[in-house]
Amino acid sequence: MEQEIIHVYLMPGMAANPSIFEYIKLPEDQFQIHWLEWMIPVKNESLESYAKRMILHIKHDNIVLLGVSFGGILVQEMSKHIQLRKLFVVSSVKSKHELPKRMKVMKYTKAYKLLPTQLVSNIDFLAKYAFGETISKRIELYKKYLSVSDKHYLDWAIENVIEWDQDEPNKDAIYIHGDKDAVFPHSCTGNCIVLKGGSHIMVINKYKWFNENLPKLILLDA
Repeated sequence: MEQEIIHVYLMPGMAANPSIFEYIKLPEDQFQIHWLEWMIPVKNESLESYAKRMILHIKHDNIVLLGVSFGGILVQEMSKHIQLRKLFVVSSVKSKHELPKRMKVMKYTKAYKLLPTQLVSNIDFLAKYAFGETISKRIELYKKYLSVSDKHYLDWAIENVIEWDQDEPNKDAIYIHGDKDAVFPHSCTGNCIVLKGGSHIMVINKYKWFNENLPKLILLDA
């Protein structure tokens, strides 16, 4: 009897292209990986509407869905409108309460509307807001992975991170976080798998952990 292939869809973080997943390899006799890419949002599009549009790019049933950072917020919204086998949220937040103080301040002051997103040609700006650190030693890495530089998209993405209103964690999600995450430092508490030494880009530099553990987590209680 031929073994059923489990389809695994991967959603990158803000401004990142799906090549951040290039080192994620799962046994091909059991899993098939599909990369999702950011679309340019329509004017004044809600996160819910965007999530429903992203679901149209999923071509299989009972899938595994994994999202990183803002992509982790997006997949939680997508999960409200699609039946999933498993949901993984990596280097992200479980609810609005875990957003860092600076983002909460921006929410109440609306200061995020003043961010200089027109400077998208400045890779350092993108690196700071997408990966939480400056580029000093990793400029080539960031040039490779950060490619969504549309001002409209960035304005929309930053607003939808800061204004995200999920009050409680998704009880069905598996949250994976690094204890050295500089973007979302408060997400290691509660129901969460914590990677020691894991930063906000651990899907890139700790890919071996994911390759070893994702298959087991996907098949757990299957």
